[in-house]
Amino acid sequence: MEKYLEIAKIVSVHGLKGEVKAEPWCDSPEDLCRHKRLYFSKGEKEIKVKSARAQKNMAILKLEGVNTVEQAQGLRGRVLYADRDSIELPKDTYFVADLIGMTVEDFESGKIYGKITLVTQTGANDVYHIKDQNGRMYYIPAIADVVKETDIESGIMKITPLRGLFDED
Repeated sequence: MEKYLEIAKIVSVHGLKGEVKAEPWCDSPEDLCRHKRLYFSKGEKEIKVKSARAQKNMAILKLEGVNTVEQAQGLRGRVLYADRDSIELPKDTYFVADLIGMTVEDFESGKIYGKITLVTQTGANDVYHIKDQNGRMYYIPAIADVVKETDIESGIMKITPLRGLFDED
């Protein structure tokens, strides 16, 4: 498991005092704004967040040592990371980075359906994109009726698929 997780990308400058606008790759701009320390390059350089606020679907960040438009412009396109240990997840919630690559198998039979390649958010629930050994894609809802066990340590997710989901017909 990665210690540092991608959490946002700096997309532009905001204002004249060195603030940056960041696109959150976490659940919400408010979640990004809670971080007082972020990192470049998977933890190699710590960045202190002096202030942060949500603005629509973005976060406006004032980073320590960034005081001019030119300095802020130099950060455009940079990815920001958060230390996994600084994030508390609710029970039965996982980092997307930990789910990608997990083997998905049948809860009853142990049949392997494939690996998780992507997680998308639909509003009602997340959807796991599963790619089988032949390259076919399947989509399973991340709901309790389907996902029975998620073992991050072993890299295995056990599911009871919805009827017809993996039918070859």
